[in-house]
Amino acid sequence: QVQLVESGGGLVQPGGSLRLSCAASGFTFIPYVMSWYRQAPGKERELVASMATDGSSQNYADSMKGRSTISRDNAKNTVYLEMNKLKPEDTAVYYCKARTIRGIYWGQGTQVTVSS
Repeated sequence: QVQLVESGGGLVQPGGSLRLSCAASGFTFIPYVMSWYRQAPGKERELVASMATDGSSQNYADSMKGRSTISRDNAKNTVYLEMNKLKPEDTAVYYCKARTIRGIYWGQGTQVTVSS
């Protein structure tokens, strides 16, 4: 069974940092794009960052450029999102997404709250 499990969310002060993790399991085929999305209350889900698993490209939302880095550890089947200089408007549930030849898979999300 395919699973994506996010972790690393929590409460952080403005200006702080967090590293989110997305552990993938059950894949019998390699996802070709891994992404992080977020959804704030009352807003639509939006892309934060994505990467091609062959390492050919990375993309970031304009609001996160220069403040976030997406990376992966193939040995651990884990994708990370490191976020710095966090702002209250970064508060949201953050979701991991895998795009594969068999379809799209989502994790259950991890809450990030930026507040003093």
